[in-house]
Amino acid sequence: MTTQVRVRFAPSPTGYLHIGGVRTALFNWLFARHHKGKFILRIEDTDASRSTEDSIDEIIESMKWLGLDWDEGPFRQTERQSIYKKKIDQLISEKKAYPCFCTAEALDLKRKQAQAKGLKPKYDGTCLNRSDNPEGIPFVIRFKVPKEGSVTVKDTLRGNIAFQNAELDDLIILRSDGTPTYNFVVVVDDGDMGITHVIRGDDHLSNTPRQVLLYDGLGLPCPKFAHISMILGADKTRLSKRHGATSVLAYRDMGYLPDALINYLARLGWSHGDQEVFTQEEMIHNFSLENITTSAAVFNSEKLQWLNQKYIQNANPIKLATKLEPFLINQGLLEKDHILSKEDIAKPIPSLNQRAQTLIEMAQKSTFYFKKELTFDEKAREKFLNNDIKVHIEKLIIAISKIEFLEHDSLENLFKKIAEESELKLGKLAQPVRVALTGGTVSPGIYDVILLLGKTTTLQRLKEAIHFIEK
Repeated sequence: MTTQVRVRFAPSPTGYLHIGGVRTALFNWLFARHHKGKFILRIEDTDASRSTEDSIDEIIESMKWLGLDWDEGPFRQTERQSIYKKKIDQLISEKKAYPCFCTAEALDLKRKQAQAKGLKPKYDGTCLNRSDNPEGIPFVIRFKVPKEGSVTVKDTLRGNIAFQNAELDDLIILRSDGTPTYNFVVVVDDGDMGITHVIRGDDHLSNTPRQVLLYDGLGLPCPKFAHISMILGADKTRLSKRHGATSVLAYRDMGYLPDALINYLARLGWSHGDQEVFTQEEMIHNFSLENITTSAAVFNSEKLQWLNQKYIQNANPIKLATKLEPFLINQGLLEKDHILSKEDIAKPIPSLNQRAQTLIEMAQKSTFYFKKELTFDEKAREKFLNNDIKVHIEKLIIAISKIEFLEHDSLENLFKKIAEESELKLGKLAQPVRVALTGGTVSPGIYDVILLLGKTTTLQRLKEAIHFIEK
């Protein structure tokens, strides 16, 4: 790039930050980082009736959780009103904008009349050449759109797209309550912030010709556009809550790792050969607009789970322990003011990370390790902890008591010896012991469980199993 890349992510704080919005933010962030440019966060809160502080807080928290750091901002449009007023005054003084006194009822009638004639229901320019300025009558400010010719949107992904000016009407840039409109403030902000590239969803494409005319009318350089396709659900309809399109923070609360979600969203519409798993550095190095497809991407929750499992498997146990900790607290396995170190929390992770798809699942699978009193699967306890196994568990208690240092190989040899002496298959011994130590029939390898619990806890739980059988 001959000039420094400057891109922006500009969410409206009218709800939570959803998956489509995150992917837009990600593509802008990757583009900026690839070109060593600037990534700007701008909150487009001009819609005062729908914008909320809670939404703004959630957007910022989501961005921070994902690691999508910004270089400038967050800017808020409600704090930039004086800038917009100057630009509107500029357009009025240059005869590029004018006041419109048409009432809502009159405009509605005009639309109906146009539709009855088979015409496009657009503003007919009633106030375009009006010279009077009646007092006490509400008005809006409209931007003059050329009535002839066309405007061409130059899109990096889709090529040149021509829109006939005759299809556009004189858009409102200032409402009757004195607040500027979306299309106007976006253009002013992009110009004021030196935005060089606008990467956004293709649902904004219909706004772009009007914005191009506004850039020109304000004497601002027009950024380069790239309109990315929407994300669809598995049934090829627009992604919604029923497809799992909940807030970004909901994915955090469901036990997904931020890097896994980022990796998955990067591959929704962008590719680099057949590679599926990327480090952040690889994504930044290889990202380009040319490798973004214009066809709609399909959200696949199963693939996201698979990718999340890959990240869990490869994560550093100590770092993963930091992310696992709040899930252990939510599951009631740790107190909020617990004294366990990250190293202590990380101990069971190597034995759990190969089969857990989410942090919630990992927390559930680690119950046997963190919970002092086991919650038993009653069917498993009734089936496996009975008089037939009692004598074998008693032999195991005596044998383990005599071992000074527990090791995997010594435990394996011990189990095999007891099984052979008792003419049992190894599983017939291991499964009852698993139930006694973990409360259920599914766990890491039985020797790993014993090593994790340690000699004291292992013996205590085996003795409690004997007590249950005797009762």
